[in-house]
Order: sequence, then C-alpha cells, then structure tokens
Amino acid sequence: MTTEADNPTQAPAAATPFARHADDWWDSDGALRTLHVINPIRLEYIDARCQLAGKQVLDLGCGGGLLCEAMAARGAHVTGVDVADELIAVARDHARQQSLAIDYIHGSSADLLADGETRFDVITCLEMLEHVETPGQIIADCARLLKPGGDLVLSTLNRSAAAYAFAIIGAEYVTGLLPRGTHDYSYFIRPAELAAGCRQQQLQVRDISGLTYLPGLNRAYIGRSTAINYLLHARREH
Repeated sequence: MTTEADNPTQAPAAATPFARHADDWWDSDGALRTLHVINPIRLEYIDARCQLAGKQVLDLGCGGGLLCEAMAARGAHVTGVDVADELIAVARDHARQQSLAIDYIHGSSADLLADGETRFDVITCLEMLEHVETPGQIIADCARLLKPGGDLVLSTLNRSAAAYAFAIIGAEYVTGLLPRGTHDYSYFIRPAELAAGCRQQQLQVRDISGLTYLPGLNRAYIGRSTAINYLLHARREH
C-alpha cells in the first residue's frame, strides 16, 4: 500500500465511476444496487463498535449520502465529504427531502485539515481506498482528524485472486452488478497492508472482519472470510 504523502487527495479519476451514476444513486434497483444491500450491514458493524448516537461523525468519500443518512438516523451528527460535486449535490438534495441535518462538503480530507475542521469522534471511509493512489495518506489524514479515543472504520477490497474474480470479472463483466471500470485491481489492498498503514499512524487495530455479498440471494453478511471485501476498525488511543 502506498504511504507517501506526495499526493494527499484522491486520484483525479477516482470519483468518475460513481459520479457518472449520481442521478440514480438512491435507486435501489439501479447500477449501484449492491450498495443498498450492504449498507445496513455496514451500519450495524459501525454502530456496534462506535455507538453512533450523539457522536460527531465524518463519512469520507460519502458519495450520494447513503451511509450518512443511515448514521444520522441512529442519532449521529454527520458530516459527509466527497471530491465529486455531482454526488454532493445529490446527497444534499436527498437529505433535504428527508429533513435530515447533514453537513455535506465538496472536498477531501486534505481540505478539511487545511480548513482547520473540528476533530471527529468517528470517521468512516468505506469503498473508497481502492480508488485512490495514496491510501496511506488518507489514513494519515483520518488519524489527524480523529479526536483522542476516536474510532476509524475502513472498508476495501483485498488484493487477491478471489477479489479479482468476483469484484471485476464477475460483478463488472458477467453480472453487471457494478459499472465496468469501477475498479482497478492494482489499487486493491491486503488486510495486513491496511492494518500496517493504521499502526503506522498510531491507530490501534481492534477488528478486521469480512463482508460477504451473495449476488444470487441479493444479501450480505459479516463473516470471517476477508478474501474479497473486508472492514477494519481502529482506534486512536491518544
């Protein structure tokens, strides 16, 4: 995993696969329908470890706001940040329709640090690290944006043969579950690499769990296998 700080923001092309589907972000039967299936599972994982109610939460790479709204419904005070202005516009509009007070910002983690933003109790960064050139820098930014005792939850794809077969060949080319070109296998991250990146920033890794999606049944669950997708929970102790 790249850890250099030479490019502290997302790769320019990182937002493109998702931004072009901004208009149907909230369509549970649309191009991003898999996100709608895994979102409740991700939410339960986060809430069980971070106790969202009353917390100041940052969702980095928030897209159209699916996770932001779910966390806000659990009582969190949510800030959503994304580099794609199309997605931020969709997120703001949908939150307004739901009468949810979510603070959406068009920008990156580097922008938050430059602006001197208040630190957060919880930071989530899901399905984003496999789309950036320098995931190590994103983790470093998150560590700086966390309050002491704050929690970081990450999810990404393992750099494995199984992940390549499922997430690229299967999901993008065979079943069409994801738009073609969504992923670049060279950006996938092994769990040991992600854990090492967290420890490098003095973040204590508390858990690594697999996230399994069953396309035939259109359901997902948390399990032990990290062969394809996985979540990582880390804490800034000091």
